Amino acid sequence: MGERIHPIILSGGSGTRLWPLSRQSRPKQFLSLTGDRSLLQETVARVQNVRDCGAPIIVSNHSHRFMVGEQLGELGVRPAAQLLEPVGRNTAPAVAIAALYVLEQDPDGILLVLPSDHSIGAGAAFGEAVQRASHAAAAGHLVTFGIRPTEPHTGYGYIERAEPLTGQIEVHRIRQFVEKPDVEKARAYFESGRFLWNSGMFVFRARRYIEELQRLQPEIMQAARAALSGAVRDLDFIRLERAAFERCVSISVDYAVMEKTSAGAVVEAHFPWSDVGSWAALWDLGEKDAAGNVVHGDVHTRGAAGCYLWSEERLLVALGVKDVLIVETGDALLVADRRRAQEVKEVVEDLQQRKRAEHLTHARVYRPWGYYEAIDAGQRFQVKRIMVKPGEALSMQMHHHRAEHWVVVSGTAKVTRDDEVLMISENQSTYIPLGVKHRLENPGKVPLYLIEVQSGGYLGEDDIVRFEDRYKRESET
Repeated sequence: MGERIHPIILSGGSGTRLWPLSRQSRPKQFLSLTGDRSLLQETVARVQNVRDCGAPIIVSNHSHRFMVGEQLGELGVRPAAQLLEPVGRNTAPAVAIAALYVLEQDPDGILLVLPSDHSIGAGAAFGEAVQRASHAAAAGHLVTFGIRPTEPHTGYGYIERAEPLTGQIEVHRIRQFVEKPDVEKARAYFESGRFLWNSGMFVFRARRYIEELQRLQPEIMQAARAALSGAVRDLDFIRLERAAFERCVSISVDYAVMEKTSAGAVVEAHFPWSDVGSWAALWDLGEKDAAGNVVHGDVHTRGAAGCYLWSEERLLVALGVKDVLIVETGDALLVADRRRAQEVKEVVEDLQQRKRAEHLTHARVYRPWGYYEAIDAGQRFQVKRIMVKPGEALSMQMHHHRAEHWVVVSGTAKVTRDDEVLMISENQSTYIPLGVKHRLENPGKVPLYLIEVQSGGYLGEDDIVRFEDRYKRESET
Protein backbone atom coordinates (compact mmCIF):
# COMPACT_ATOMS: atom_id res chain seq x y z
CA MET A 1 0.00 0.00 0.00
CA GLY A 2 2.80 2.40 0.91
CA GLU A 3 0.62 4.92 2.77
CA ARG A 4 2.06 6.32 5.96
CA ILE A 5 0.93 4.69 9.21
CA HIS A 6 1.11 6.90 12.29
CA PRO A 7 1.34 4.89 15.54
CA ILE A 8 -0.72 6.55 18.28
CA ILE A 9 0.30 5.15 21.66
CA LEU A 10 -2.13 5.89 24.48
CA SER A 11 -0.28 6.14 27.79
CA GLY A 12 -2.82 7.75 30.08
CA GLY A 13 -4.02 4.70 32.04
CA SER A 14 -3.66 4.20 35.80
CA GLY A 15 -3.49 0.39 36.04
CA THR A 16 -5.23 0.19 39.42
CA ARG A 17 -5.75 -3.59 39.19
CA LEU A 18 -1.98 -4.06 39.47
CA TRP A 19 -1.66 -2.25 42.79
CA PRO A 20 0.55 -2.16 44.86
CA LEU A 21 3.15 -2.20 42.08
CA SER A 22 1.21 0.11 39.76
CA ARG A 23 0.41 3.50 41.30
CA GLN A 24 -0.87 6.85 40.13
CA SER A 25 2.62 8.35 39.96
CA ARG A 26 4.07 5.34 38.10
CA PRO A 27 1.32 3.20 36.51
CA LYS A 28 1.75 -0.20 34.93
CA GLN A 29 2.79 0.96 31.44
CA PHE A 30 6.07 2.23 32.93
CA LEU A 31 6.83 -1.03 34.77
CA SER A 32 8.86 -4.02 33.58
CA LEU A 33 6.31 -6.75 34.22
CA THR A 34 6.83 -9.23 31.38
CA GLY A 35 10.53 -8.77 30.59
CA ASP A 36 13.45 -6.38 30.88
CA ARG A 37 11.60 -3.51 29.20
CA SER A 38 8.50 -1.70 30.37
CA LEU A 39 5.15 -2.31 28.68
CA LEU A 40 5.42 1.14 27.06
CA GLN A 41 8.88 0.33 25.73
CA GLU A 42 7.65 -3.01 24.37
CA THR A 43 4.80 -1.23 22.57
CA VAL A 44 7.13 1.38 21.04
CA ALA A 45 9.64 -1.29 19.99
CA ARG A 46 6.85 -3.36 18.42
CA VAL A 47 5.79 -0.66 15.96
CA GLN A 48 9.38 -0.07 14.86
CA ASN A 49 9.17 -3.37 12.99
CA VAL A 50 5.88 -2.66 11.18
CA ARG A 51 6.16 -1.67 7.52
CA ASP A 52 5.27 1.94 6.65
CA CYS A 53 5.10 3.00 10.32
CA GLY A 54 6.47 6.42 11.20
CA ALA A 55 7.70 7.68 14.55
CA PRO A 56 5.15 7.19 17.35
CA ILE A 57 2.88 9.90 18.71
CA ILE A 58 2.46 9.48 22.46
CA VAL A 59 -0.62 10.73 24.30
CA SER A 60 0.06 10.81 28.03
CA ASN A 61 -0.89 12.55 31.23
CA HIS A 62 1.19 15.66 31.83
CA SER A 63 2.51 14.29 35.13
CA HIS A 64 4.12 11.33 33.32
CA ARG A 65 5.80 13.36 30.58
CA PHE A 66 9.36 12.91 31.81
CA MET A 67 8.98 9.17 32.35
CA VAL A 68 7.75 8.79 28.76
CA GLY A 69 10.69 10.80 27.45
CA GLU A 70 13.21 8.87 29.53
CA GLN A 71 11.89 5.46 28.53
CA LEU A 72 11.79 6.30 24.82
CA GLY A 73 15.29 7.75 25.13
CA GLU A 74 16.52 4.42 26.48
CA LEU A 75 15.28 2.84 23.22
CA GLY A 76 16.88 5.56 21.10
CA VAL A 77 13.42 6.56 19.81
CA ARG A 78 12.33 10.17 19.36
CA PRO A 79 8.54 10.51 19.16
CA ALA A 80 6.92 12.50 16.38
CA ALA A 81 5.02 14.30 19.14
CA GLN A 82 4.15 13.92 22.81
CA LEU A 83 0.67 15.26 23.49
CA LEU A 84 -0.03 16.03 27.14
CA GLU A 85 -3.50 15.63 28.58
CA PRO A 86 -4.17 17.90 31.57
CA VAL A 87 -6.82 15.45 32.82
CA GLY A 88 -7.91 11.96 31.84
CA ARG A 89 -10.85 11.80 29.44
CA ASN A 90 -10.67 8.18 28.19
CA THR A 91 -9.67 7.14 24.68
CA ALA A 92 -12.13 8.85 22.31
CA PRO A 93 -10.93 12.43 23.06
CA ALA A 94 -7.28 11.31 23.16
CA VAL A 95 -7.54 9.75 19.70
CA ALA A 96 -9.44 12.81 18.43
CA ILE A 97 -6.52 15.06 19.43
CA ALA A 98 -4.02 12.71 17.79
CA ALA A 99 -6.12 12.49 14.61
CA LEU A 100 -6.34 16.28 14.34
CA TYR A 101 -2.58 16.55 14.85
CA VAL A 102 -1.84 13.95 12.14
CA LEU A 103 -4.32 15.53 9.74
CA GLU A 104 -2.31 18.76 9.83
CA GLN A 105 0.77 16.89 8.58
CA ASP A 106 -0.73 14.11 6.45
CA PRO A 107 -4.29 14.49 5.05
CA ASP A 108 -4.40 10.77 4.11
CA GLY A 109 -2.64 9.52 7.22
CA ILE A 110 -3.65 6.19 8.74
CA LEU A 111 -3.65 5.85 12.53
CA LEU A 112 -2.56 2.71 14.35
CA VAL A 113 -4.02 3.23 17.84
CA LEU A 114 -2.42 1.12 20.56
CA PRO A 115 -2.72 1.10 24.35
CA SER A 116 0.72 1.33 25.92
CA ASP A 117 0.12 -1.44 28.46
CA HIS A 118 -0.68 -4.58 26.44
CA SER A 119 1.48 -7.66 25.98
CA ILE A 120 1.71 -9.09 22.46
CA GLY A 121 3.71 -12.13 21.43
CA ALA A 122 6.81 -11.68 19.32
CA GLY A 123 6.86 -12.58 15.63
CA ALA A 124 5.55 -11.32 12.32
CA ALA A 125 1.85 -11.89 13.05
CA PHE A 126 1.31 -8.42 14.57
CA GLY A 127 2.75 -6.62 11.53
CA GLU A 128 0.72 -8.83 9.17
CA ALA A 129 -2.49 -7.99 11.06
CA VAL A 130 -1.67 -4.28 10.88
CA GLN A 131 -1.19 -4.52 7.11
CA ARG A 132 -4.57 -6.26 6.67
CA ALA A 133 -6.24 -3.63 8.84
CA SER A 134 -4.50 -0.81 6.95
CA HIS A 135 -5.83 -2.01 3.60
CA ALA A 136 -9.37 -1.96 5.01
CA ALA A 137 -8.78 1.46 6.61
CA ALA A 138 -7.57 2.84 3.26
CA ALA A 139 -10.96 1.81 1.84
CA GLY A 140 -12.75 3.89 4.49
CA HIS A 141 -13.39 1.34 7.24
CA LEU A 142 -12.78 1.84 10.95
CA VAL A 143 -11.00 -1.34 11.96
CA THR A 144 -10.43 -3.00 15.32
CA PHE A 145 -8.45 -6.11 16.18
CA GLY A 146 -10.30 -9.14 17.55
CA ILE A 147 -8.47 -11.84 19.48
CA ARG A 148 -9.48 -15.50 19.07
CA PRO A 149 -10.64 -16.57 22.58
CA THR A 150 -8.64 -19.27 24.32
CA GLU A 151 -11.24 -19.72 27.07
CA PRO A 152 -14.72 -18.39 28.04
CA HIS A 153 -13.24 -15.34 29.75
CA THR A 154 -15.62 -12.98 31.57
CA GLY A 155 -13.10 -10.11 31.92
CA TYR A 156 -13.14 -9.04 28.25
CA GLY A 157 -15.73 -7.50 25.96
CA TYR A 158 -16.59 -9.50 22.82
CA ILE A 159 -17.12 -8.71 19.13
CA GLU A 160 -19.42 -10.81 16.95
CA ARG A 161 -18.22 -11.09 13.37
CA ALA A 162 -20.57 -10.69 10.40
CA GLU A 163 -19.83 -11.31 6.72
CA PRO A 164 -16.33 -10.79 5.26
CA LEU A 165 -15.52 -7.50 3.57
CA THR A 166 -15.38 -7.74 -0.20
CA GLY A 167 -11.82 -7.87 -1.47
CA GLN A 168 -10.29 -7.97 2.04
CA ILE A 169 -8.41 -10.86 3.58
CA GLU A 170 -9.61 -12.00 7.02
CA VAL A 171 -11.49 -8.76 7.63
CA HIS A 172 -15.18 -8.95 8.62
CA ARG A 173 -17.97 -6.52 9.23
CA ILE A 174 -19.07 -6.23 12.86
CA ARG A 175 -22.47 -7.57 13.84
CA GLN A 176 -22.34 -6.36 17.44
CA PHE A 177 -20.19 -5.48 20.43
CA VAL A 178 -21.02 -7.28 23.66
CA GLU A 179 -20.20 -6.12 27.20
CA LYS A 180 -18.23 -8.36 29.54
CA PRO A 181 -20.55 -11.40 29.81
CA ASP A 182 -21.43 -13.75 32.64
CA VAL A 183 -19.98 -17.27 32.62
CA GLU A 184 -22.85 -18.86 30.67
CA LYS A 185 -22.80 -16.26 27.89
CA ALA A 186 -19.01 -16.33 27.71
CA ARG A 187 -19.13 -20.10 27.25
CA ALA A 188 -21.74 -19.78 24.48
CA TYR A 189 -19.65 -17.11 22.71
CA PHE A 190 -16.54 -19.26 23.01
CA GLU A 191 -18.24 -22.35 21.61
CA SER A 192 -19.95 -20.52 18.71
CA GLY A 193 -16.68 -19.57 16.99
CA ARG A 194 -18.22 -16.26 15.85
CA PHE A 195 -16.98 -14.12 18.72
CA LEU A 196 -13.61 -12.50 19.34
CA TRP A 197 -12.22 -10.68 22.33
CA ASN A 198 -12.26 -6.91 21.94
CA SER A 199 -8.61 -5.81 22.10
CA GLY A 200 -9.08 -2.01 22.18
CA MET A 201 -6.61 -1.52 19.28
CA PHE A 202 -7.68 0.30 16.09
CA VAL A 203 -6.65 1.27 12.56
CA PHE A 204 -8.40 4.00 10.55
CA ARG A 205 -7.69 7.09 8.53
CA ALA A 206 -7.41 10.20 10.68
CA ARG A 207 -10.05 12.03 8.64
CA ARG A 208 -12.50 9.09 8.75
CA TYR A 209 -12.32 8.93 12.55
CA ILE A 210 -12.83 12.69 12.75
CA GLU A 211 -15.80 12.48 10.36
CA GLU A 212 -17.50 9.76 12.39
CA LEU A 213 -16.76 11.38 15.76
CA GLN A 214 -18.06 14.72 14.44
CA ARG A 215 -21.27 12.99 13.36
CA LEU A 216 -21.73 10.95 16.54
CA GLN A 217 -20.11 13.11 19.25
CA PRO A 218 -19.84 16.67 17.89
CA GLU A 219 -19.24 18.20 21.34
CA ILE A 220 -16.06 16.12 21.73
CA MET A 221 -14.74 17.29 18.37
CA GLN A 222 -15.47 20.91 19.22
CA ALA A 223 -13.60 20.64 22.52
CA ALA A 224 -10.73 18.67 20.96
CA ARG A 225 -10.21 21.26 18.22
CA ALA A 226 -10.14 24.03 20.81
CA ALA A 227 -7.73 22.08 23.04
CA LEU A 228 -5.27 21.52 20.18
CA SER A 229 -5.55 25.02 18.72
CA GLY A 230 -4.88 26.48 22.17
CA ALA A 231 -2.00 24.09 22.91
CA VAL A 232 1.45 25.42 23.77
CA ARG A 233 4.87 23.86 23.22
CA ASP A 234 6.83 23.13 26.39
CA LEU A 235 10.31 21.70 25.80
CA ASP A 236 9.56 18.60 23.64
CA PHE A 237 5.91 18.45 24.69
CA ILE A 238 2.63 19.81 23.37
CA ARG A 239 0.42 20.87 26.28
CA LEU A 240 -3.27 20.80 25.40
CA GLU A 241 -5.34 23.77 26.54
CA ARG A 242 -6.81 22.67 29.84
CA ALA A 243 -10.24 24.31 29.94
CA ALA A 244 -11.12 23.12 26.44
CA PHE A 245 -9.95 19.55 27.02
CA GLU A 246 -11.86 19.36 30.29
CA ARG A 247 -15.05 19.97 28.30
CA CYS A 248 -14.59 16.62 26.52
CA VAL A 249 -16.92 13.86 27.64
CA SER A 250 -14.99 10.95 29.17
CA ILE A 251 -15.80 8.09 26.80
CA SER A 252 -13.99 5.30 24.97
CA VAL A 253 -13.53 4.90 21.22
CA ASP A 254 -15.75 1.80 21.41
CA TYR A 255 -18.71 3.56 23.01
CA ALA A 256 -18.32 6.84 21.13
CA VAL A 257 -17.76 5.49 17.61
CA MET A 258 -17.19 1.78 17.00
CA GLU A 259 -20.49 0.54 18.47
CA LYS A 260 -22.48 3.09 16.43
CA THR A 261 -20.74 3.38 13.07
CA SER A 262 -21.79 1.38 10.02
CA ALA A 263 -18.19 1.45 8.77
CA GLY A 264 -16.76 -0.77 11.52
CA ALA A 265 -14.73 -3.87 10.71
CA VAL A 266 -12.70 -6.42 12.66
CA VAL A 267 -9.46 -8.21 11.81
CA GLU A 268 -8.92 -11.52 13.55
CA ALA A 269 -5.44 -11.35 15.06
CA HIS A 270 -3.22 -14.42 15.09
CA PHE A 271 -0.83 -13.34 17.81
CA PRO A 272 -0.75 -13.99 21.58
CA TRP A 273 -2.32 -11.02 23.37
CA SER A 274 -3.11 -9.88 26.89
CA ASP A 275 -4.26 -6.53 28.22
CA VAL A 276 -2.26 -7.29 31.40
CA GLY A 277 -5.38 -6.25 33.24
CA SER A 278 -4.79 -8.03 36.55
CA TRP A 279 -2.31 -10.04 38.59
CA ALA A 280 -4.11 -13.17 37.36
CA ALA A 281 -3.32 -12.12 33.78
CA LEU A 282 0.34 -11.79 34.74
CA TRP A 283 0.20 -15.28 36.23
CA ASP A 284 -1.15 -16.51 32.87
CA LEU A 285 1.74 -14.81 31.04
CA GLY A 286 4.51 -15.78 33.44
CA GLU A 287 7.01 -18.63 33.29
CA LYS A 288 5.88 -21.20 35.86
CA ASP A 289 7.82 -23.65 38.00
CA ALA A 290 6.87 -27.33 38.33
CA ALA A 291 4.13 -26.43 40.86
CA GLY A 292 2.64 -23.70 38.68
CA ASN A 293 4.10 -20.77 40.62
CA VAL A 294 5.32 -17.56 38.97
CA VAL A 295 8.00 -15.93 41.11
CA HIS A 296 9.89 -12.64 40.95
CA GLY A 297 12.56 -11.41 43.34
CA ASP A 298 13.76 -13.00 46.57
CA VAL A 299 11.13 -15.75 46.89
CA HIS A 300 11.27 -19.18 48.57
CA THR A 301 8.44 -21.68 48.12
CA ARG A 302 7.63 -24.84 50.04
CA GLY A 303 4.47 -26.73 49.17
CA ALA A 304 3.04 -23.70 47.32
CA ALA A 305 1.17 -24.23 44.05
CA GLY A 306 -0.50 -22.03 41.43
CA CYS A 307 0.70 -18.81 43.07
CA TYR A 308 1.93 -15.45 41.78
CA LEU A 309 4.70 -14.28 44.12
CA TRP A 310 6.42 -10.91 43.64
CA SER A 311 8.99 -9.57 46.09
CA GLU A 312 10.46 -6.10 45.74
CA GLU A 313 12.58 -5.61 48.85
CA ARG A 314 12.34 -8.51 51.30
CA LEU A 315 12.52 -12.29 51.42
CA LEU A 316 9.06 -13.70 50.65
CA VAL A 317 8.34 -17.26 51.84
CA ALA A 318 5.22 -19.04 50.58
CA LEU A 319 4.47 -22.18 52.65
CA GLY A 320 1.65 -24.55 51.74
CA VAL A 321 -0.54 -21.97 50.01
CA LYS A 322 -2.38 -22.51 46.72
CA ASP A 323 -3.71 -20.16 44.03
CA VAL A 324 -2.85 -16.96 45.88
CA LEU A 325 -1.30 -13.65 44.86
CA ILE A 326 1.35 -12.17 47.13
CA VAL A 327 2.90 -8.88 46.00
CA GLU A 328 5.37 -7.18 48.32
CA THR A 329 6.65 -3.62 47.94
CA GLY A 330 8.48 -1.34 50.35
CA ASP A 331 5.31 0.11 51.87
CA ALA A 332 2.46 -2.29 51.04
CA LEU A 333 1.66 -5.99 50.87
CA LEU A 334 -1.13 -7.58 48.83
CA VAL A 335 -2.35 -11.10 49.67
CA ALA A 336 -5.32 -12.26 47.63
CA ASP A 337 -7.11 -15.25 46.16
CA ARG A 338 -5.97 -15.41 42.54
CA ARG A 339 -9.58 -15.81 41.39
CA ARG A 340 -10.44 -12.41 42.95
CA ALA A 341 -7.64 -10.47 41.25
CA GLN A 342 -10.09 -8.11 39.52
CA GLU A 343 -11.21 -6.80 42.93
CA VAL A 344 -7.88 -5.09 43.53
CA LYS A 345 -9.35 -2.07 41.71
CA GLU A 346 -12.00 -1.84 44.43
CA VAL A 347 -9.28 -1.93 47.10
CA VAL A 348 -7.63 1.08 45.44
CA GLU A 349 -10.97 2.91 45.37
CA ASP A 350 -11.31 2.22 49.10
CA LEU A 351 -7.82 3.63 49.73
CA GLN A 352 -8.82 6.78 47.83
CA GLN A 353 -11.98 7.21 49.90
CA ARG A 354 -9.99 6.77 53.10
CA LYS A 355 -7.50 9.39 51.88
CA ARG A 356 -4.55 7.01 52.13
CA ALA A 357 -1.42 7.69 50.05
CA GLU A 358 -0.34 4.14 49.15
CA HIS A 359 -2.25 4.20 45.84
CA LEU A 360 -0.57 7.46 44.78
CA THR A 361 3.17 6.94 45.12
CA HIS A 362 5.77 4.38 46.11
CA ALA A 363 8.31 4.92 48.85
CA ARG A 364 10.60 5.71 45.90
CA VAL A 365 9.31 8.73 43.98
CA TYR A 366 10.70 9.42 40.51
CA ARG A 367 11.48 12.91 39.25
CA PRO A 368 12.97 14.09 35.94
CA TRP A 369 16.31 14.61 37.69
CA GLY A 370 16.36 11.20 39.42
CA TYR A 371 14.44 10.01 42.48
CA TYR A 372 14.06 10.22 46.24
CA GLU A 373 12.87 7.60 48.70
CA ALA A 374 11.75 7.85 52.30
CA ILE A 375 13.96 6.13 54.88
CA ASP A 376 12.55 7.31 58.21
CA ALA A 377 10.20 9.93 59.61
CA GLY A 378 9.00 11.13 63.00
CA GLN A 379 7.86 14.24 64.83
CA ARG A 380 9.53 17.27 63.16
CA PHE A 381 12.00 15.22 61.09
CA GLN A 382 12.19 13.17 57.89
CA VAL A 383 15.08 11.28 56.26
CA LYS A 384 15.36 10.65 52.52
CA ARG A 385 17.81 9.03 50.15
CA ILE A 386 18.26 11.10 46.97
CA MET A 387 19.73 10.12 43.60
CA VAL A 388 20.52 12.81 41.01
CA LYS A 389 21.38 11.65 37.48
CA PRO A 390 24.60 12.89 35.85
CA GLY A 391 24.23 16.40 34.47
CA GLU A 392 20.83 16.96 36.08
CA ALA A 393 19.70 19.48 38.67
CA LEU A 394 16.82 20.16 41.04
CA SER A 395 15.02 23.49 40.77
CA MET A 396 16.23 26.67 42.45
CA GLN A 397 13.86 26.60 45.40
CA MET A 398 13.07 27.67 48.94
CA HIS A 399 11.10 26.21 51.85
CA HIS A 400 9.03 28.19 54.34
CA HIS A 401 8.78 25.51 57.02
CA ARG A 402 11.86 23.27 56.96
CA ALA A 403 15.65 23.23 57.00
CA GLU A 404 17.71 20.52 55.28
CA HIS A 405 21.00 18.74 55.97
CA TRP A 406 22.68 17.00 53.00
CA VAL A 407 25.34 14.28 53.36
CA VAL A 408 26.97 13.05 50.13
CA VAL A 409 27.27 9.25 50.01
CA SER A 410 28.89 8.99 46.58
CA GLY A 411 29.53 11.31 43.66
CA THR A 412 29.99 15.07 43.70
CA ALA A 413 27.32 17.67 44.45
CA LYS A 414 27.23 21.28 43.34
CA VAL A 415 25.21 23.20 45.92
CA THR A 416 23.92 26.75 45.58
CA ARG A 417 22.87 28.57 48.79
CA ASP A 418 21.70 32.10 48.01
CA ASP A 419 24.86 33.65 46.43
CA GLU A 420 27.24 30.92 47.67
CA VAL A 421 28.27 27.94 45.47
CA LEU A 422 29.84 24.85 47.07
CA MET A 423 31.31 21.61 45.68
CA ILE A 424 30.95 18.74 48.17
CA SER A 425 32.11 15.15 47.75
CA GLU A 426 31.77 11.79 49.46
CA ASN A 427 31.47 11.98 53.27
CA GLN A 428 31.09 15.77 53.18
CA SER A 429 27.91 17.62 54.17
CA THR A 430 26.18 20.99 54.08
CA TYR A 431 23.23 22.71 55.73
CA ILE A 432 20.34 24.60 54.08
CA PRO A 433 18.66 26.92 56.62
CA LEU A 434 14.92 27.59 56.46
CA GLY A 435 14.07 30.35 53.94
CA VAL A 436 17.36 30.14 51.97
CA LYS A 437 17.19 29.85 48.16
CA HIS A 438 19.08 26.71 47.12
CA ARG A 439 19.75 24.25 44.35
CA LEU A 440 21.32 20.77 44.16
CA GLU A 441 23.14 19.71 40.97
CA ASN A 442 25.17 16.74 39.78
CA PRO A 443 28.04 18.07 37.63
CA GLY A 444 29.69 14.65 37.37
CA LYS A 445 29.44 11.65 35.04
CA VAL A 446 28.16 9.16 37.65
CA PRO A 447 24.97 9.26 39.73
CA LEU A 448 25.03 11.39 42.87
CA TYR A 449 23.68 9.76 46.03
CA LEU A 450 23.07 11.68 49.23
CA ILE A 451 21.12 11.50 52.46
CA GLU A 452 18.78 14.40 53.24
CA VAL A 453 17.61 15.07 56.78
CA GLN A 454 14.68 17.51 56.95
CA SER A 455 13.68 19.24 60.17
CA GLY A 456 10.84 21.63 60.88
CA GLY A 457 7.21 22.06 61.77
CA TYR A 458 5.84 21.01 58.34
CA LEU A 459 7.57 18.55 55.99
CA GLY A 460 5.07 18.15 53.14
CA GLU A 461 6.22 18.05 49.50
CA ASP A 462 4.06 21.08 48.75
CA ASP A 463 6.36 23.34 50.81
CA ILE A 464 8.37 24.26 47.71
CA VAL A 465 8.63 27.66 46.06
CA ARG A 466 10.40 27.29 42.70
CA PHE A 467 12.28 30.27 41.29
CA GLU A 468 13.78 28.55 38.23
CA ASP A 469 13.41 25.03 36.90
CA ARG A 470 14.92 23.53 33.74
CA TYR A 471 11.95 21.13 33.51
CA LYS A 472 9.43 23.99 33.58
CA ARG A 473 7.39 22.54 36.44
CA GLU A 474 4.91 24.90 38.01
CA SER A 475 5.71 26.38 41.41
CA GLU A 476 4.11 24.51 44.30
CA THR A 477 3.14 26.54 47.34
